[in-house]
Amino acid sequence: MDVSDLGEFGLIERIGARLPPYREDVRAAVGDDVAVLALDGESYLLATCDIQVEGVHFLRKSITAYQLGRRAAAINLSDIAAKGGTPEHFLVSLALPGALEVSWVEELYDGLGEESARHGADIVGGNLSRTDGPLVVDAFLLGKVKVEEVVLRSGARAGDAVLVTGWLGGGAAGLALLEGGGAGLSDEFKDVLERYLTPTPRVGEGRVIARSGRATSMMDLSDGLGSDVGHICDESGVGVRLFADRLPLSGGVGSVAEVTGRTDWMLGLEGGEDYELCLTVPPEAEEEVAAQVEEETGTPVTCVGEILPREEGRWVVLPDGSEIPLVARGWDHFGSGQ
Repeated sequence: MDVSDLGEFGLIERIGARLPPYREDVRAAVGDDVAVLALDGESYLLATCDIQVEGVHFLRKSITAYQLGRRAAAINLSDIAAKGGTPEHFLVSLALPGALEVSWVEELYDGLGEESARHGADIVGGNLSRTDGPLVVDAFLLGKVKVEEVVLRSGARAGDAVLVTGWLGGGAAGLALLEGGGAGLSDEFKDVLERYLTPTPRVGEGRVIARSGRATSMMDLSDGLGSDVGHICDESGVGVRLFADRLPLSGGVGSVAEVTGRTDWMLGLEGGEDYELCLTVPPEAEEEVAAQVEEETGTPVTCVGEILPREEGRWVVLPDGSEIPLVARGWDHFGSGQ
C-alpha cells in the first residue's frame, strides 16, 4: 500500500495513531489545521503550518514572487482566523534552487511581510536550504486566543445553521482559468484570479465571531465547502444539509463555469482555495452573528445549510429541489483531487 491508496486524510489518521500520548496542555492537535495548546490559564497558544510546493501548489510562470509571499502568509493566517485567534509570529523555511535570482526572494518576502503586517503579525525567523528539486515555501504561524473565545470544529449541534463568510467558488474558478491557459483573460476575470492568487484571510471576521460567543464550531474553507463541512460533521458527530442555490458565488464564477464547461454552484461547493470561514450557530443567533460580522468588517455572511442529527446523513439540495448525498470531492494531496 502506498500513500495514494490511503489519501491525505487516511494518512493523517495513520500518523496520529502512531504518535505518543499528548501532553496535558494539548486541547486540539493532529487532525485539526491548528494545534491548540494551554498557555497561561487565560489564553491558548495556536500553532499552524502550511506549505507551498512548486508544481503542486503553484507554477512560477503563473504567480509572481510577491503574490506567492502574500498567499503563503494568507493560508496560515486563515487557520488562525478559524479558531477566532489573533496571529502573532511567523517562521518561514525556504528550499531554493541555487540559480534563483536574489530579487525573486526579496519580492517573496515583500509579499510575506505585507500580508503578515496587515493582520498584526511579524516574521521572526526561519530556515534556508538548497534544493535541486521544486522550490518550497513552508510557513509556520503562532497565534493566541482567549480560552473562552476559542472556536473548535467539535461543537456543532443538530438544528444549528451553517453559515459562510464572503463568497465561494472564486479560488476554484481562478485555478480553472490558469489550468486552462486562460491567464490572458485576467481583465475580464480579475476578481477570481485575485481570489486564487492572493486570497483574503478572514482574521477580523474570525475575531468578531469568536467574541460573539455564539458560534458552536468553525473552520476555514481550503479544500471546498462540501469537503470541509464534513470535518465539522466528523468532529461534532452530526449530519448536514446544504443548499446549492444559497451558495454566495464570487463575481465571475458563472462566466468561468461557461468558459470551462463546469457548473457554477459546483465550483462553490467542491472547489477549494476560498479561505472563507464556515461556522455553525444556533438558529436564533443566525441573523445576529451575520449582522455583527458585516457591520464590523463589511464582509457578508450567508446561511447555506443546516446541521442534522448524525443518523440523518449528509445531503445537498440541488437548484431543482432534488436531494443527493453530499460526497467530499475537495482537494486531497494524495487522492484524486477535485
